[in-house]
Amino acid sequence: MSSKYLEDQEEKTVVIVMTSGPSTPHRCATPFYLGALLSSMDAEVKIFCTMEAVKLMEQGTPENLSAMAGGKRIIDFIRDAKNAGAELHVCKPALPGYDIVPRQLIPEVDTVASAGDLADLILSADRLLFF
Repeated sequence: MSSKYLEDQEEKTVVIVMTSGPSTPHRCATPFYLGALLSSMDAEVKIFCTMEAVKLMEQGTPENLSAMAGGKRIIDFIRDAKNAGAELHVCKPALPGYDIVPRQLIPEVDTVASAGDLADLILSADRLLFF
C-alpha cells in the first residue's frame, strides 16, 4: 500500500456521507472507525449522517446497537471518531421522516445541517466516502 497520503504535507479534508442505519447494523461501525483513523492521521474529517443514518444519532439507538453480536457498541465507535477530532453533522431535512427532533439527538452531534451544507462539504472535500 502506498504511503503517499502520509508523505503529503498538505491539509486534507475528508467527508464521509453516512446513509446506513439500524436496519443494516453491520454497515454502521466502519464509517466512524475510518473517521477516527483518518482524524488521527491529521485529516479534517466531517461525517454527515443522512437518510436512515440519522437514526444512529438519536439518543438510545447507538447505545443499544452493535455491528455484530457481542461487538463494540456503535456509540463507542461514534465517540472514538469524536475524540479523534471528527465532526458529526446530521441532516435536518431527514429528521422528520424518522420522527426525530433535534433535542433527541446524542450530545456528540456538532451540527444539524441542511442539504445545502452537505453540498458545500462535498464540493470542498479533498476526499469523499459514502456508506
